[in-house]
Amino acid sequence: LFLFARKSVIQLDLANTKKALIVPAFETLRYRLSFPKSKAELLSMLDMGTLFTFRYHVWTKGHAPTNFAKWRTATTPYHVEWEADFEPYVVVRKDCPEYDRRFVGFGWNKVAHIMELDAQEYEFTVLPNAYMIHMPHAPSFDITKFRSNKQYRICLKTLKEEFQQDMSRHYGFAALKYLTAENNS
Repeated sequence: LFLFARKSVIQLDLANTKKALIVPAFETLRYRLSFPKSKAELLSMLDMGTLFTFRYHVWTKGHAPTNFAKWRTATTPYHVEWEADFEPYVVVRKDCPEYDRRFVGFGWNKVAHIMELDAQEYEFTVLPNAYMIHMPHAPSFDITKFRSNKQYRICLKTLKEEFQQDMSRHYGFAALKYLTAENNS
């Protein structure tokens, strides 16, 4: 991944353009896994059910815009559009917007970051030969709090609304799609 990502950074002129290079994410439910050495091997593992697209079982919206069906046969980078709740893993320039500090712990940190990148007109480009695999692990303290504590969820909802209002004030008309998308999701 590192070598391919480095080559893509140079070829796609990441240093001089507003691009977010998406590294397609997959996961396994197994604690032991031989990491695929190629895309072909990964696709075979996907077809056998050893791997799944990331959060396929619990949160498909987060990575669906990556367009995994297209990725399977892609040989060149391709552009995808922002959608509500999109939270891919990205490679971006060092001077990109930082993560919003309101979202610590579990919930909405990557979603807010990707939304901000979109508002600043970053182009989302999926890398056809890069991938990452999430390995199973015990739930974090923060996700446990999110799942079990109604007050945590209420606070997160308030922070989301505050963030969206700030986006609207900062980006004006262009940010209306974020409010509309949130209301429809």
